[in-house]
Amino acid sequence: MALYDEYLREKVNKLPNNPGVYQYLDNSGVIIYIGKAKNLKNRVLSYLNKSNQSNKTKILVDKIADLQYIVVNTEQDALLLENNLIKKYKPRYNILLKDDKTYPWICIKKEPFPRVFITRRYVHDGSEYFGPYTSGKFAHILINLIKSLFKLRNCNLNLNQRTIYNHKFRVCLEYHIGNCLGPCIGKIQEEEYNDFIIQVRNILKGNLSLVIEVMSRKMNLYADNLQFEEANQMKEALEAVRNYQAKSTIVRTSINDTDVFSYIENEKYAYINYLRIVHGAVIQVHTIELEKKIEEDKDSLLSFAILEIRQLVNSNSKEIIVPFYPDVQLEGVQYVIPQKGDKKQLLELSERNVNYFRIDRERQRSLKKEDTSFNVLKTIKIELKLPVLPHRMECFDNSNIQGTNPVASCVVFIDGKPAKREYRRFHVKTVVGADDFASMEEIIYRRYNRVLNEGLELPDLIVIDGGKGQLHSAVNSLKKLGLYGKVPVLGLAKQMEEIYFPEDKEPYLLAKNSVALKTLMHIRDEAHRFGITFHRKLREKAQTKSIFSDIKGIGESSEIALLQEFKTINNIKTKSIEELAKVIGKKRAGIVYNYFRENE
Repeated sequence: MALYDEYLREKVNKLPNNPGVYQYLDNSGVIIYIGKAKNLKNRVLSYLNKSNQSNKTKILVDKIADLQYIVVNTEQDALLLENNLIKKYKPRYNILLKDDKTYPWICIKKEPFPRVFITRRYVHDGSEYFGPYTSGKFAHILINLIKSLFKLRNCNLNLNQRTIYNHKFRVCLEYHIGNCLGPCIGKIQEEEYNDFIIQVRNILKGNLSLVIEVMSRKMNLYADNLQFEEANQMKEALEAVRNYQAKSTIVRTSINDTDVFSYIENEKYAYINYLRIVHGAVIQVHTIELEKKIEEDKDSLLSFAILEIRQLVNSNSKEIIVPFYPDVQLEGVQYVIPQKGDKKQLLELSERNVNYFRIDRERQRSLKKEDTSFNVLKTIKIELKLPVLPHRMECFDNSNIQGTNPVASCVVFIDGKPAKREYRRFHVKTVVGADDFASMEEIIYRRYNRVLNEGLELPDLIVIDGGKGQLHSAVNSLKKLGLYGKVPVLGLAKQMEEIYFPEDKEPYLLAKNSVALKTLMHIRDEAHRFGITFHRKLREKAQTKSIFSDIKGIGESSEIALLQEFKTINNIKTKSIEELAKVIGKKRAGIVYNYFRENE
């Protein structure tokens, strides 16, 4: 483990006990992980001292070559800095926010007679932005409602008192068809126009009760002044607002300006749903998916999600309903874990949403995986002219060096993916020396004789690592078993990646970017790797046995102890007497040490 190096150990021991953010770097100086801590020293030391780390965390720790850190004042500052740095550097072993697309905002432009429009660009020019809206459809519904109510301008003319007074502009088609009130020619005063903008702002904030109250007063005022056409227009607008309000999820008017977060996870992903409650109604819903790279505590993931989403939607709610407490307390915010009542129902509503989202994402991944696998198999079937889709492919490879320890391997791919539980190794039993052809004939016969006897599944394609000779040997065995012609078989030669079919005199050449060729090469390389690994283990075992049997005074228990400690013979050869003595005692250590020096 890299963190046990003296350099890093000393660096960790000098860490302060303050809140902050730490960064792990690999030996190339690349940041591979960023984390926050309320106590930097304790947190980083925990990576050294944990004995029950997951495999993913162990891989991270093994790659750490250096450490950097930043001290901050509070835990909340550490959370904010961690969030920003993760988004900037995208370290390999940090959680990955899967949903990083841009969302639409509704903008009230800072200008005379402000325009109200949808945009995906947030410009810091003093304009007001509401959202973002995770549903573009919902954002357009709001804009259409606002346009139908208030007849606001949508042109980008530079309106001001001077240009309007000098009649610099003429009304456009929007004015003539009743979609604009004509501020460009002074048909509406800026004060009255800004009253409409106030109502727009209230709608976008979810303050519909106030909007309804103001519109009701105006409708009655128009009626009292016998302005029946204007009163009827306001009545229709009022009905539209009430209809929009009725479609919102009403909770309880006593619950105002509250955020709700729910959390669900599996081994690989965490899902967090967000509801925004304003004046008793759910006005915003958002769900994110986090891909976990190493062991991550759920309270830490919830903190990350809360900060991320609240920044996204510009929420400053002082109350947050949660299923459990996050690991960072936000300043000025109260966390609530409801046990009953309306707030409990809100949390349950959020939990239903996040569960539906999880099910949908898993279904999408499953369909995508199935579609991809099906398309690959379909392409292989066409390119290799196979009778059926090759759902199950088996590949065979021989392995021997100078005729020693002859073995063979069989790897199995199902739907284009390695099925490692199905892999098999074989000791070649009937062949003496390095005879690849005879070895292949034996292995193919043994494999499929057993498949037939035990009623196991036959493959859709058999791949032989080799050219005409190995393929011919495999075909001989298939003929003896009555399988030739029932299961397609081919050979893949290494030199030019030629494909050989049993009945063809010339090899079949595919383009280098062929899906079928790439898949066959992948299967062949995996069979070779699997066989070589097995062969290497056998050679090492034989080598170990022959060496220790020659060392008088060293028994099996000493042999086992040395191999458990130092793993290989080469490692044992390099050790001093003192290092060997710690494992098998001084006397035996001297025997082993002297043997290797004398026989170097």
